[in-house]
Amino acid sequence: MEKYVVAGLEINKVSIKELLFNNTMLIAYLLLALGFYGVYEVFHERYFLLTANVHDAGLNPGSREVAHAMKEAIFGAGGEVKREQPWTLYIVNYMYMIYSGSAIIFLVALAEIFNIEVIKKTAAGFMTFGLAMVLGGLFTIAADLNILHMQWMFLTPNFGAGMWLMLPLYAIYIPFVIFEIYLIISKNSIWVRKIAITILLLSIIIDFIEFYIQAKLFDMNTARHLWTTYPMLTLYFIISAFVSAIAIMIIYSMVIYKDKLKDEFESLINLLRVSALYMIALLAIYEAIAYLFIDKNWGAIILFGEFKFFFYLYIFFAIGLPFILEFNKHTNKLWIIIGAISVIVGTYLGRYIFVYGGNAYPMSNRFGTGFEKYGEYEMVKEFIFFNPPISEILVVVGSFGVVLIVYKILETLFSVSKVIEH
Repeated sequence: MEKYVVAGLEINKVSIKELLFNNTMLIAYLLLALGFYGVYEVFHERYFLLTANVHDAGLNPGSREVAHAMKEAIFGAGGEVKREQPWTLYIVNYMYMIYSGSAIIFLVALAEIFNIEVIKKTAAGFMTFGLAMVLGGLFTIAADLNILHMQWMFLTPNFGAGMWLMLPLYAIYIPFVIFEIYLIISKNSIWVRKIAITILLLSIIIDFIEFYIQAKLFDMNTARHLWTTYPMLTLYFIISAFVSAIAIMIIYSMVIYKDKLKDEFESLINLLRVSALYMIALLAIYEAIAYLFIDKNWGAIILFGEFKFFFYLYIFFAIGLPFILEFNKHTNKLWIIIGAISVIVGTYLGRYIFVYGGNAYPMSNRFGTGFEKYGEYEMVKEFIFFNPPISEILVVVGSFGVVLIVYKILETLFSVSKVIEH
């Protein structure tokens, strides 16, 4: 294939049709179209209906109808963030994609430092897919945030708020990962080797900071004791993210590297399979210990109450089934694939339980007098759960389209999945 070379980077010469209208991109466009329809539904309710229009309240002071409509906008069951359940499927998907994508990048950097050749040869492909997942997660969180009024974040800055922790982080993190990928696929090998170790160490430090800040965002929610009493929350996020990341790397390898690596393919799959064994064992140990520390009310509803069905599915898919299939020295590729898919489903359920379980009670029992009211004239609710509305589900579907689009464009232009000999 004819190539351009810019700053040591080979760019494939492809037509617009090859770049933007191949089969993968068409599927991605369909997913993204569903996502944008979900965004439209959310924004229409949030910004443009009477129920979310403060101007109407000013024109009709004292109107019971307007007051009721605005209450529905805030506390209703539509596609909107609510006070008693502020973080829902948006955050589940955001966490899963951001953490799993970052963990892929983290693991590849570790493998590079420890000079694991088979990972070094496939590093660009793995990192690119990890970056695509990060951007997919950001698509989800963008729908969750009040982005049409984002200017107030800068006009009235609150540097202790979650957004002021996240914004600088990703402004640094994403360009840094792009630079890492550039270094891997660049032909300027002499100076790349001189700074490689420094870049890899910085990558690991930035990844760790990201996990720490994400844990801090949850720990700041003092009204949610499931999150604030989880021991060593940063460690939990890292371990669980490593589990899902390795499973995704297995599926990615099966699709991309089965023919490209040839004799080394078995080594790659075996390395990932064994790594997954240890990480799943660590996750099982962590979960067993964590439920000795978390708030007993949250623990009760997750283990024995309304969330028990999800919890035991999580244990089965994320730990039980893959342990049997993947890690009883099975070498059959079909069983390995089933085990990896099981981990992906299971760890997604784990995120769902963590986010929705944290919202199970509206406020904490911090004064020892029972769970607090979240409205002056509201009845105290002992348990709150809303199924995600269709708009949220569509936004999540759209995020998978973002992942496909980002990865496929980079793959078409730069052949990031090629095996790189060192």
